[in-house]
Amino acid sequence: MAVDDIVADPALKRALEVSNRTRDQAIALLDLVSSASPTPIEISKQQKLLIAYLAQLRGLHRDAHVGARETKAATAEMRQEVDKLHLHLQNLYYEQRHLQGEIDACESYDHKYMQLPLIPVEQFKAEHPEHADADEDALMIARIDHEHAGRLALEEERQALLKKRQGLIAENKKRKDDLANLDRDLEKFIDAAKPIQKLFEKVV
Repeated sequence: MAVDDIVADPALKRALEVSNRTRDQAIALLDLVSSASPTPIEISKQQKLLIAYLAQLRGLHRDAHVGARETKAATAEMRQEVDKLHLHLQNLYYEQRHLQGEIDACESYDHKYMQLPLIPVEQFKAEHPEHADADEDALMIARIDHEHAGRLALEEERQALLKKRQGLIAENKKRKDDLANLDRDLEKFIDAAKPIQKLFEKVV
């Protein structure tokens, strides 16, 4: 593949063109000098043309060198930017893995509410049709609230029964005390009636 086909930059193409002209001019000058009878005017004319090409070539070379340095600096700057973006991407990947791990841990966590003896979903929807179209999370919250309300009602009933039981215990204790007092009074009465009983026995 020819150099002209590889180089695409306009400035470099221009430098190659001038380089080829300079080479051709140098060869033409050498051919002229080595010919049989070159005139000084012809040699001077060809030298001036070669010098002009060389000056133009030096200018293009200087521009190409400056352009190469600028391109190198821009490339280094872009490389730093790419490295920075790559590092940022790696950090994002790390954060993504960390968050995914947290999500997996939360999803696999044995939540206490999963162990609650909630009524079946279909039964809950049948008893509470206002939640028939609720999503899974809202439905779970509603079922937990329903279970909580039921437990509060049962606790109130338990407290009421406990209070009633304590009242019955107190009443039974009072009756037991009354029976004990009655037994003592009856014993006293029997003891007090023994002399009378003996008196009746003598009379009879």
